[in-house]
Amino acid sequence: MTHVGTVIEGKYEILKEIGRGGMSVVYLANDTHLNRNWAVKEVRKKGNGKNDEIVVNSLLAEANMVKRLDHPALPRIVDIIDNGSTIYIVMDFIEGESLDKILNEYGAQPEDKVIEWAMQICDVLSYLHSQKPPIIYRDMKPANLMLKPNGNISIIDFGIAREYKEQNLADTTVLGTKGYAPPEQYSGQTDPRSDIFALGMTMHHLLTGIDPRNGEPYAPVRQWNPELSEGIEAIINKCVEPAAENRYQSCAELLVDLQDPSKVTKGWRKKLKRRLFSFVGAAALAVVAGIAGLALNLAAMQVNNQDYDLKINSSDPTGYYEAITIYPARIDAYNKLIEYYKNYGAENDSITRIGNEIEKNADQLDTSLPEVAKLYYDIGKLYFADYDGALKARAANAKGYFEVAAGGTANFDKKGIASCYYSICKFMTSQSTTSEHALSDYTELFNEISQAMSVVEKADDNEANYDKISLYYVTVLLINDQSKYMAGVGFDQQEALSMMESAYKKSVAITSTLPYVTDLQDKIKSDYQTFVTSVNNNYNEVAKRQNGGN
Repeated sequence: MTHVGTVIEGKYEILKEIGRGGMSVVYLANDTHLNRNWAVKEVRKKGNGKNDEIVVNSLLAEANMVKRLDHPALPRIVDIIDNGSTIYIVMDFIEGESLDKILNEYGAQPEDKVIEWAMQICDVLSYLHSQKPPIIYRDMKPANLMLKPNGNISIIDFGIAREYKEQNLADTTVLGTKGYAPPEQYSGQTDPRSDIFALGMTMHHLLTGIDPRNGEPYAPVRQWNPELSEGIEAIINKCVEPAAENRYQSCAELLVDLQDPSKVTKGWRKKLKRRLFSFVGAAALAVVAGIAGLALNLAAMQVNNQDYDLKINSSDPTGYYEAITIYPARIDAYNKLIEYYKNYGAENDSITRIGNEIEKNADQLDTSLPEVAKLYYDIGKLYFADYDGALKARAANAKGYFEVAAGGTANFDKKGIASCYYSICKFMTSQSTTSEHALSDYTELFNEISQAMSVVEKADDNEANYDKISLYYVTVLLINDQSKYMAGVGFDQQEALSMMESAYKKSVAITSTLPYVTDLQDKIKSDYQTFVTSVNNNYNEVAKRQNGGN
């Protein structure tokens, strides 16, 4: 055990113990070089027996796995130190209180609060399950969920998470927390549905205060608290079905029901049946051909739904384009294409093709919906990030998409940033080679960019790092591209260089393993010094011209 006051690797000073379990102890430590706090997990390598070896290997696997993840609800691994007998894993210190402590202190939690937490957990589990290969968390429970001061949930302790390999018939090691873990975790292959079971049991515990580890037979939540809604009871019952095929098949599917639990109640289902019967009854009064047509339409719709789901769950862009032809008004396939090309890089033709699909189906895409407005924002940003061409060409291609995202009635969390991008696009596309903007135009534009930066720097959603690096990248490109004109209207050279340096430093400070973030970081790093030289040269040339060539 490491004592308080010990300094590890010459910079991590142990302040106090903040948790322990099995073979590991977690400390709060201060980084004396950066003057910030980290959590340090200490793992003793020499235990007794096979189970100790399994735990050590699992904790090492945790560190290597989390290092490549990038989600605001997951702690970052910043250092791994192995001194031979002990391993120290240095990670983000998550401020807040674990949900098991909240349960112990306050008892069962309100339904609306538990649903809000569960939706956040669904988001991060979806992120883990979307990895290639998928990562199965396998230890969902209140003790591993931290409620931060801002109300957001963080998942901690990845000691038994594993990558899902479809060919494995069974996991090699049985680990988990009894009461929360699904049956297959003890006898078969775990998959994303295993985490859904554990989330269901976690929601049950949070809503009822009944700890599943105590061996109490499972009973629906309304038997413990009749004030809870029928909808949340139905959702949890479906999550904890013993057979995985009877549960929600994905966190995305679960999230849809959590957004409106009333829709899954028996009353709602009866209402749907009454509507269907009354519709069929009315149709029965019509001609037989009409009934036959209805039946054919319903059958065709079912085939289309199945075909769409098949296409959308493929890993091939061709499938996504085919899905768009089936249901042009659904945004899933467009988003899949954007995500695919963010991860794997895109040629100009690929980006233009996505844009053409959106334009072709614009009359079917309801831009008053936040998710559609964000789709327009995302394709605009892809033009700026991956389109191979001058900044003016990128701006010309992206302008219409940012205009829709920023100017519509839909309120979504990126709207202010979309407005900033639209201003950049208007600025770039309104300038000819013979005309210049006024000094006040540049001042106004850079003020708007600064405001947008302050917004993205406060964000902690799973797109936050991409929003940041994209805006920093555009800022550096913009200053380099416009430096000659900026010099001509008297924009201060040091201020221009300072803005570019600030964007550069902020970009390289981002910690991420996502390829579409690191690729932009690499572009900024490789081009920055060239851009600085270019800006200085442009200012010097303009100064010489204004001084009559001297």
